[in-house]
Amino acid sequence: MTDLALPRLSAVLPDKRQVAASFSRAAATYDSVAQLQRGVGDALLQRLPQGLRLGRWLDLGCGTGHFSRALARRFTGSEGVALDIAEGMLNHARPLGGAAHFVAGDAERLPLQAGSCDLVFSSLAVQWCADFATVLSEARRVLKPGGVLAFASLCSGTLAELRDSWAAVDGQVHVNRFRERGDYQRLCAASGLRVVSLQVRAQVLHYPHVRSLTHELKALGAHNLNPGRPGGLTGRARLLGLIQAYEQFRQPQGLPATYQVVYAVLENPL
Repeated sequence: MTDLALPRLSAVLPDKRQVAASFSRAAATYDSVAQLQRGVGDALLQRLPQGLRLGRWLDLGCGTGHFSRALARRFTGSEGVALDIAEGMLNHARPLGGAAHFVAGDAERLPLQAGSCDLVFSSLAVQWCADFATVLSEARRVLKPGGVLAFASLCSGTLAELRDSWAAVDGQVHVNRFRERGDYQRLCAASGLRVVSLQVRAQVLHYPHVRSLTHELKALGAHNLNPGRPGGLTGRARLLGLIQAYEQFRQPQGLPATYQVVYAVLENPL
């Protein structure tokens, strides 16, 4: 099965050049607001198989290199490759170490030799890839027999509160759209990799007001990058409408922002 068998996302996911540019600009501010990213990556690390021994690992979509450094600490003596499509992120990560190699590259065209990695680790990166079947194919290609692909990604339903609040204001695209959870399940099952586990978990963050959420998304580089998004500045009337609509979701802890996180561990057959 390929992505041709499923609704293609190339028309609704951002252009990868825009993704790379946005995350490059956010490199200096990313770590200061990466609460969700830290928690998800830590949970993915905990899902790695016990007793895993690595010669070489790939941190796919390494960002600022936080989890490259975590992998280096966990798997002492291993060789790490940190790869990202955003040059700005690599420039930030490289001086901090962790990996032996920092490489600019695309998850759909990995610049690595076949059978060269024992682990491909990817936390909150592959949701930006329209052709996820190719991502899986490339991961399988670079993995050794018995190697592991562990990824965390976002699926539909993410930031539903923000999406629904904007829908009450206008009909334009304001919130990034992500693949359906069923698509992850089907594509992983058809990848030729053995699915060890695949689960979806909701992660809810709370904010005192809407601006704190939108500021965080911008600081992460993960603000609205969808085709069809409105251009120019958002008018005051629409912002007030958004704030009013979002207030219906308020909880004692604050305004919720729900992320639907896919955690998956797959193994390349021997």
